[in-house]
Amino acid sequence: MSGKKKVIVFTTGGTIAMKYDPKVNGLVPAVSGEDLAAVVPGLDKVADVEVREFSNIASPGMIPEMMFQLSKMINEALESDDVAGAVVTHGTDTVEETSYMLDLLHQSEKPVVLTAAMRGAGDTSPDGPANIYCAVKTAASEEARGKGVMVLLNETIHAAGQVRKTHSANPATFASPWWGPIGYCDVDRVVFRREPLNRQTFAPESLTARVDIVPAQTGIGRDYIDYAVAKGCKGIIVEGFGRGNIPPMMVEGIKDATDKGVVVVITTRTHGGRPYQVYAYPGSVTDSRNKGAIRGGETSAAKARLKLMVILSEKPELAGNREELEKLMDV
Repeated sequence: MSGKKKVIVFTTGGTIAMKYDPKVNGLVPAVSGEDLAAVVPGLDKVADVEVREFSNIASPGMIPEMMFQLSKMINEALESDDVAGAVVTHGTDTVEETSYMLDLLHQSEKPVVLTAAMRGAGDTSPDGPANIYCAVKTAASEEARGKGVMVLLNETIHAAGQVRKTHSANPATFASPWWGPIGYCDVDRVVFRREPLNRQTFAPESLTARVDIVPAQTGIGRDYIDYAVAKGCKGIIVEGFGRGNIPPMMVEGIKDATDKGVVVVITTRTHGGRPYQVYAYPGSVTDSRNKGAIRGGETSAAKARLKLMVILSEKPELAGNREELEKLMDV
């Protein structure tokens, strides 16, 4: 019997599983999960790896319902005593969203590590194999236990709640603005230098609440807020400027939305800091909160959307409890 730990690798697709197709002059899904694992030198020495193919899509095609189903599969797999952790291979475009959704739903002390690649599997210098190797090594490590869901590329480990894609093409694209990574994968071991704080977990039976994002834009009015309400949204994330301030013309739309029971959350488009009511002019966070909006904390608009979706799906009654909901969102 092997003394190595077992790691389940769930493959979803993305650049890490793509090759160049001259017929369409671009990268397309072409590599299976088994193929991915087979090209990683030394992977069999790190852990007993079992590959399960969840999907093989480009990451812009990932949707919250798929993230939810993937979470259920991972949590079920981690219940087995012989499984040390899980790895998810994913596309880079939406890996920060999927990792955050999985973290919100993570029910185990066992680690989940998402990894990806900025170069295709058929490129001259693909980064996928090294990223997979380090992700499996991290998922199998005792040091990773209790740290929730993480994202690992370029040997660097990030907390799901803080990681952002910061460059459209450079392999060093992933960063955790202001706070930095939580650790790294070295030659001999996995090293952590801090804990991912303020993690929250929820357990909805299904995703039932639609939540949309409306970004603030100079000169914009209330039209997109009204549209979201008309489409039946239970929540709207408003991505504000700076401290969360927005064009004054949006505010009455917020008031009408909250009067109808729609939850409106103010976030900021900046990579650090949180929205707060330090100003009192029309369109300030003071103004929008007086009209019924709540603060969204340091979470990006994309992640705040997923969190609100999860919360309102599990506890729809919180839509009427602004104070309690703000405590959950502004962490």
